[in-house]
Amino acid sequence: MSGRETRIAVERATKKFCRNLKRSLWYGLLDLGDELRAGSGRDRARLRPGEFLALDDVSFEVQPGECVGLIGANGAGKSTLLKLLNGLVRPDAGRLAIRGRVGALIELGAGFNPILTGRENVYVNGAVLGLSKRHVDAVFDEIVSFAGLADFIDAPVQIYSSGMRVRLGFAVAAHLEPDVLLVDEVLAVGDVGFRMKCFENLRRLKRNGTTIVLVSHNMIDVSRVCDRVIVMEGGRVVHDGDVPSGIASYERQLLGEADGRRETAEDAAAWIDGIELLDADDMPRQEFHTGDDLVARVTLGARRPVPDARMIVHVTASAVGVLGSFSSPHANFRFDIHPGKTCLRFSMRGMPLLVGSYGLTLSLYGPEIPDFLDAIRMAATFKIVGPPTNAFGYGVCHSVGFEHDWALQEVSEEWAS
Repeated sequence: MSGRETRIAVERATKKFCRNLKRSLWYGLLDLGDELRAGSGRDRARLRPGEFLALDDVSFEVQPGECVGLIGANGAGKSTLLKLLNGLVRPDAGRLAIRGRVGALIELGAGFNPILTGRENVYVNGAVLGLSKRHVDAVFDEIVSFAGLADFIDAPVQIYSSGMRVRLGFAVAAHLEPDVLLVDEVLAVGDVGFRMKCFENLRRLKRNGTTIVLVSHNMIDVSRVCDRVIVMEGGRVVHDGDVPSGIASYERQLLGEADGRRETAEDAAAWIDGIELLDADDMPRQEFHTGDDLVARVTLGARRPVPDARMIVHVTASAVGVLGSFSSPHANFRFDIHPGKTCLRFSMRGMPLLVGSYGLTLSLYGPEIPDFLDAIRMAATFKIVGPPTNAFGYGVCHSVGFEHDWALQEVSEEWAS
């Protein structure tokens, strides 16, 4: 640990797995033999045939009362890292240290014995955390009330629905007050009302000094409770910092860096050559704030004239897909394309987009609906990096910010009756 108050310290942790089951078993025997010989010198981080790095040189620290969001695409290494923190697997290289009792909600129903009742599982989980029966007795009624399982607490867990298991699991983990709480995506199963209770409880745990590591693909959930975000890609940490920038980095992964996949009509008379994003002062820019103006300068090439051409722009968000579109004919703008180069500009004024990463897909047409010429998917990407949003019922969330006004109106006698 690098400091007295550090609750979690991970230093250059590396973990490898093998894709082939038989090889994996054989490698496991070899590794066991190395451990028994204690000092054979084998490089445990070295990859053997069929192996890959699930975690690659990962380092970070988390302090008491801090909630860290662990995000990234599927296969980025998030769940492997959480299992390392929970002691379910060991690193092949590097080290990690955790100070205090660890509670985990890593897999749906994990830690519950299905043939035991809900009541019995509560006490077993308390014992695993090192708590006395008296301590569990003191919070047992709160656990049952929070989970809403008074009618099922003495039924075996194997008859519980997935939502009931999540409710009991979270209630146990939250009310037994662990020093470190690991949560992996399981809250997605609960209903909206219960999830709101969970996030309010996570905020309470933070205030009481519990360190939380939350894995989620839901960026609204991350923004609700996290103080910091670690973004993973290919087993490595690619961002460790503030939440808005972390979410934008993750969404940029999903969108792809202007992937430029093109579809062009056979013998097209004109095509899209390139696009440059500018601010309102015509300066090149990739990062904007909500409400800023975005200007795009599109270069078109042509081998033959195209009169009365049309362009359609789709605005895309990674988590939602296409948010909306606009086009030159909708704005009553007509333009002709001539052989050589044609420069076209369009602007998005006062962008209502919230923090995140977005993409522009461009499609070029001739004068008639069937006259498709060229299209580039994700021709350009950009970020909205501020201002930060608060999604916990006190601000805004999702991808689009709507202008809105509120006022109170006196209740008329007619309404009152």
